[in-house]
Amino acid sequence: MTVKNEEQRFATAPIDVVERAEGDNDKMTIRGYAAVFDSLSLDLGGFRERIEPTAFDKVLDNDVRAAFNHNADKILGRTSAGTLRIGTDTTGLWYEVDLPDTTHGRDLFQSVKRGDIKESSFKFTVLRDEWSENDEGVIRSISEVGRLVDVAPVSFPAYPDATVAVRNLDQWKGKNTPTSVEYVRSLQLARIELECAFN
Repeated sequence: MTVKNEEQRFATAPIDVVERAEGDNDKMTIRGYAAVFDSLSLDLGGFRERIEPTAFDKVLDNDVRAAFNHNADKILGRTSAGTLRIGTDTTGLWYEVDLPDTTHGRDLFQSVKRGDIKESSFKFTVLRDEWSENDEGVIRSISEVGRLVDVAPVSFPAYPDATVAVRNLDQWKGKNTPTSVEYVRSLQLARIELECAFN
């Protein structure tokens, strides 16, 4: 079920398979970045977006799920169960999930190992943002996330039917009518080159 005003974003920082400890041969763990700080997004339909390093500070204790492609039928882990761990560092919002010994868990683990699944995404609501306009165009800076719903390894960096609420942009421009913007698929497939490492 999708809650109104939930938004999805993606990060192309690589997902890694976690090295298995001796005696832990059956454990399948992956990790990646669901969001990257202070990096401008692609064009989201007339504006670009930046996530500030403080954006997730108040939601890291949410009961967050990891779900393949944001599919509630493909739950991979959950923070309240201890099978999903999330946090932030100087790069962004990271996650580490112990995959279930199920068909979709094993399949995903192999796909990440092979490099077929490389990107991550996250679903969230916004509590505080600020709009501005400069030489780079219209910029939305997200300073506080209201709720972190899930983090997700994804087949595609974003979805062609994802929408973004831009009510605050309209208010900022002095308009009265809320609108929504559909992602442009060709822009979604562009990549942000990142190098990231876990300590």
